[in-house]
Amino acid sequence: MGWGILSYALAGALVLILLSAGIEDARRREIANWKNAAIALMAPVWWVANGYGLVDVAWQIGIALIVFALFVGAFHFGWMGGGDVKMIGALALWLPLQGVFFMLLVMSVIGGVLTLIMVVDHWRRQAPGAVETPYGVAIAMASMIALSEPIFNQFT
Repeated sequence: MGWGILSYALAGALVLILLSAGIEDARRREIANWKNAAIALMAPVWWVANGYGLVDVAWQIGIALIVFALFVGAFHFGWMGGGDVKMIGALALWLPLQGVFFMLLVMSVIGGVLTLIMVVDHWRRQAPGAVETPYGVAIAMASMIALSEPIFNQFT
């Protein structure tokens, strides 16, 4: 198996995990730790398969740590769940800096639309309590959009 095939296999596995995490978050409002761990642990294999050097790896880890730290703050204030924060940090290991920014921008837009839908539905049903937005759905969708360009067009 060549490195190109490995890259596509990793991309496919990542997409399947993201789909599973989005569905799980929509149903149960949580994301299993093993899914976030798998995303993070596949990243070094992705780096090797795509020829990342030590400097590239150091940048990826640094970006991911900064992104994770920022979203830990969001968790602290109750704005996001722990599974969401872990998934964002793990996905930052896969994306270059501009890809992380793009993912976060798309995630914000999708999350905002999803929140509006949830608020309207909550109001329509006159449900008690606060609205709980399954933000993992927005994270999964945004990351698949952000990852599609570098992953699927890297060999053209």
